[in-house]
Amino acid sequence: MSNAIKRDPAKILPEITLDAIAPPFPDYPYFEGADIYPFRHQAPAFDMVNAWWLIEASTLAYAEEDFACPVFQKAGLTDVKFFTGDSTQCFVANNDHFVIVVFRGTEIRRRPDESGFHIHNIIADAKTDADIILTDWDQDRKVYRGFKNALDEVWEKRGLIEYIKSKDTPNRTIWFTGHSLGAALATLAADRYDGKIQGLYTFGSPSVGNINFVKYFHISAYRFVNNNDIVTHWPPLDWYQHVGKLKYIDSNGIVHDNSISGKVSYIADSPGHIRHGFAHLIPDNIVDHVPILYATHIWNNIP
Repeated sequence: MSNAIKRDPAKILPEITLDAIAPPFPDYPYFEGADIYPFRHQAPAFDMVNAWWLIEASTLAYAEEDFACPVFQKAGLTDVKFFTGDSTQCFVANNDHFVIVVFRGTEIRRRPDESGFHIHNIIADAKTDADIILTDWDQDRKVYRGFKNALDEVWEKRGLIEYIKSKDTPNRTIWFTGHSLGAALATLAADRYDGKIQGLYTFGSPSVGNINFVKYFHISAYRFVNNNDIVTHWPPLDWYQHVGKLKYIDSNGIVHDNSISGKVSYIADSPGHIRHGFAHLIPDNIVDHVPILYATHIWNNIP
């Protein structure tokens, strides 16, 4: 179990309603506290401060380019590039010390502007998530076909790989991250990238590959699961496996390491009950997937 102590000032968990259950979150105070805890770009192992920075980036990745870029820049990531395909989008945000490659998760609701662009994203993302067939990756490794196809839309066709390489200099460290579908794409992108990666942090990630994918996955990776998050059980098929060291957030908001205590808590929490106190009685396993809950819990676990 983590030795983290509830830090002061702790952040209050936001109330999750049907109107605010899905990103983007235009009123959320992104990177609030970054001046107190700057990103530790040289960290050789897991770091809770970096986890908080990366879930903030992963939450922001759901926003439009004209909203997200100034927020990244205000947080000190002065150079931001946006990449988009039919079923994904990605921001590469960097400064002189580090590069964050962050993928957007699944679009599940219409944006306030009701533009056709976002309706198209929702449909494309649904097709991506539903395409669960295993397909060849490399050697004997196989991965989720929908995720691979989504990454292919931006990796070479839109110049994402070339851009990351252009920012991969000796004085910078490279970090990959994402929430939900974005976590899956970040995992595949990190595995495909042939440069040195300092870390991969994922939040609410589905499984992305078979047992051989996991066996030969050698990137330093950390996988956050918030309580009963339903997406982390997808796809419900035995031939899919998760990668990365588990960081499990229990029902009290405490982060557990990939240990017996964390796994016992994960199994013991019922995945189907309703969380009272949240408006409209939204199922617990859906509420637990909301990225701003991940961000708040992780902030409150910074020692």
